[in-house]
Parts: sequence; structure tokens; C-alpha cells
Amino acid sequence: MSKTTPRAALSPENLGLIEAVHRLGSMAAAARELGMVPSALTYRVRQVEDALDVLLFDRSARRAQLTPAGAELLRAGQSLLQELDAVAERVKRVATGWEPQFTIAVDAIIARATLFELCEAFYAEGGPTRIKIRAETLSGTLEALQSGQADLALGVTSDVVLPTIQSALLGTTHFVYAVAPHHPIAAIDRPLREEDRRAFRAVAVADSTQRGSGMTYGLSAGQDVLTVPTMQHKLEAQLRGIGIGFLPQALAQPFINAGRLIVKPLEDPRPVFPVNYAWRKPRSATEMGRALRWWLDRLQHATTRDALLHNHHQN
Repeated sequence: MSKTTPRAALSPENLGLIEAVHRLGSMAAAARELGMVPSALTYRVRQVEDALDVLLFDRSARRAQLTPAGAELLRAGQSLLQELDAVAERVKRVATGWEPQFTIAVDAIIARATLFELCEAFYAEGGPTRIKIRAETLSGTLEALQSGQADLALGVTSDVVLPTIQSALLGTTHFVYAVAPHHPIAAIDRPLREEDRRAFRAVAVADSTQRGSGMTYGLSAGQDVLTVPTMQHKLEAQLRGIGIGFLPQALAQPFINAGRLIVKPLEDPRPVFPVNYAWRKPRSATEMGRALRWWLDRLQHATTRDALLHNHHQN
């Protein structure tokens, strides 16, 4: 029998087998999930090992553990599979001009009402593209775009200095230090110092990045923190007086007007933050899909950009 070539061994099916064994910890469990006889799966894995002339799993351990060579194959294999998927997407795009799926990474500061108004307008075009929205926060918004998990990022708060990414200014957003009127810090009758704020629990929205600890804003060293998943959770926690912190003024203003939040002046006021939108740079004008072009065209309008940052309470 002729030996399997390395190229033949690195098929999507074989990479999927190896990922399943690693994830489930045994050949038997992977075989059950994949609907295979265990001996057949073991044979396939050994074929890959023979073709590459390496051991992919340490079989002396109780669980099937990847060797360093196996871990590298799985890491590189995931990139290979993503590239194959990207090729398939590009082929469909060339044929129809519409992306099969268009994913938007949306930061917590973006107004959902306007986002869904744009979705309604997009669907009215009658294109075949499926829209997927990812909720992201802080550095996770740009990371989703950079990693290929999103096609457009709305609400990027960090500087974009990447050769493969284009960006434009969405607008600026002003944050206010808003507290519930019954919170103890509301009684301090002067601009708040950092030591005043440090004495009370802050509410922070978790950075959605998958790499490292992410970014934080407005927290003091040693301060107790309640971490929540979205800006709406942060607003609710601060309305209840569970904690204190910055909120986008557009989001907080109706509650300030109603007396449910009080804006406290700070000794060290925060500047206005620029907010961007970003997309992956196409290699040519013809490569840009019609869905991306549609969204970028809408973002050319100042009223649309402003509404995405400030239209938090329109029904």
C-alpha cells in the first residue's frame, strides 16, 4: 500500500479528527462523536502521523494529549481551515457580488435602536446576505475584525494602525461620572478626587478580547469592581447604587433628567473619546462585497454616524 502523502494527510477531515480527539481526550470518545469505529479513527490518525513522520499524541497519558508537534499541527490546521473557508466565501462573492454572511462587531457604546434600523433598511434591499451581529467591548471590537471573525467593526475606541485594516471616525462620545442619588458618594459637595472614588465599588464593562486581560477605563488601583457584560448592565447597576462609574452621556441623560442619576464633577475630568468604525482593506475595488459597500455608504452620512453613538432611547 502506498504511503499517504503529507498534503493528502492534511485534509480538512483529518484535521477535524485530530481536533475531536484533543477536545474530547480520547480516541474512543472522538469516535463516538464522529460516528466512527474506534479502530478506524485510530488508523486514520496513524496515517497522518506516518505521512508527517511525527507523533501527534502522547499515548502514555490517561488522556490523549497532544505532543508539541501535534499542538502545532492543530494550531496551523485551524488557520488552514479558516483560509479554505475564506476561499469558498470569496468564490461565492465573485459569483454573486453579495457576501453569503456579513458579520458586524458592535461595541457596547453603539445605540442598538439605530443599528437595527440599519438592519431593516439592509434587508429591504433584498440581497441574499445573512447578517450576524457580535456584541463586543473595548479592544475585543477591533480584535474580532483583525482575527477575521467580523467584516465591519462599529465603535472602535483604540487607534487603528494596521496595514490590513481601514478605519474612519464615527464620532466622539462624552462620558459623565454618574451615580445614583442615594449612593454615599453623591453627598460629597465638591469635585470628586481619585481617593474619593477609590473608596467605593466601581462598575465596569468587561473587555471582550480573547487575548490578555484587555483594557480598562476609569478604575483606580485597589478599587473594588463589579464587572458586567454590557453597557445596559452597567447602567442598571449604577441606577441601583450598586456601584459608580462613567457612562456615555447620551445613554445616561434621560435618567439624569428624571433625577435617577446625578452627574458628579471630577477633579481630573475625562476628555471626549473619539470612536471609529473599521473594516478589512480589500485588495481591489472589485473584491469589496456589496454588503460591505452598502454599510460603508450608509456610514458616509453624518446623521447615521451620530445616531449610532447617541440614539440610545428611541423606540
